[in-house]
Amino acid sequence: MMTSTAAVSIEHVTKQYGTGAQAVAALTDVTMAIPIGEFVSIMGPSGSGKSTLLNMIAGLDTPTEGHVRIRGEDLAVLSDDARSDLRLHQIGFIFQSFNLFPGFTIEENVAWPLKFIGIGWRTARDRAAVVLRQVGLAAAIRTRRPSELSGGEQQRVAIARALITEPSLLLADEPTGNLDTRTGQAILDLILQLNTERKLSVILVTHSTFAATYGHRTVELQDGRIVRDVRAPRQAGRLIPIGA
Repeated sequence: MMTSTAAVSIEHVTKQYGTGAQAVAALTDVTMAIPIGEFVSIMGPSGSGKSTLLNMIAGLDTPTEGHVRIRGEDLAVLSDDARSDLRLHQIGFIFQSFNLFPGFTIEENVAWPLKFIGIGWRTARDRAAVVLRQVGLAAAIRTRRPSELSGGEQQRVAIARALITEPSLLLADEPTGNLDTRTGQAILDLILQLNTERKLSVILVTHSTFAATYGHRTVELQDGRIVRDVRAPRQAGRLIPIGA
C-alpha cells in the first residue's frame, strides 16, 4: 500500500526513451514503497534499470507513466525549482566516483551545499567540521585537497557532504565500487550506522551481493522490472520473501 508516510512511493512507473517502434523501455510498471527509516538494496545487471530508477527517485528524470512520491510529495506536479529545492533539503547523494571538487579543500567540498540554503560561511564551516568528525575524519584533513586523501577518506568526505543539509533520504550509487574490500566494508558499516542511529532512509544501488546484505530488503531488477523483492534479517543470515 502506498501511503504519504513512506519515504519513497513508486506507483506503476514506466520510463521509455524514444517513440514508436524505436521506443526503449528502461522501466516497466515498477511499484514499490520504502518506509521511513528502511535500508533498501537495489541489484541487477547492467541495463536492468537501476540508475534510471534512482534518477526517478531523485527527480532528475520523469516517468513516462506513473508517479514517484517523496514523503507524499508527487514529483510530477512540482516545478523544476521545487524539485531542486526538495533534492537540496531532503535527499543526500553518494556516488561511486566521489564527485569531489579537486580545487576545493575538504572543508569547502562539504560546506558548499549550505550556501544554496542561505547559511553563512562561518556557520557552514562549523557544521562541516561537525559532520566530518561524525564520519570519522580528523580535523587535520579539513584544509587538504581530495587528491591528498585515500579513496576511503574521499568517500567519507562525500558522505559528509551528503549529510550536511540533514536529508531524510540517502541515495548511494555503487558507493564501494572504487574501493578495496576492507575499505568498502568500512563505508558500508558507516552507512548502516547512519541508517540505524538517525533513522535515515537509504537506497543503495550495488552489483555486490555482500553489499546488498546490509539492507533490510533487496530489490532485484531485470529488463526494467522488479523480479525479486526479499527481506533479509541480518541476524538470521537468510532471505525471507516479503509477506511470508
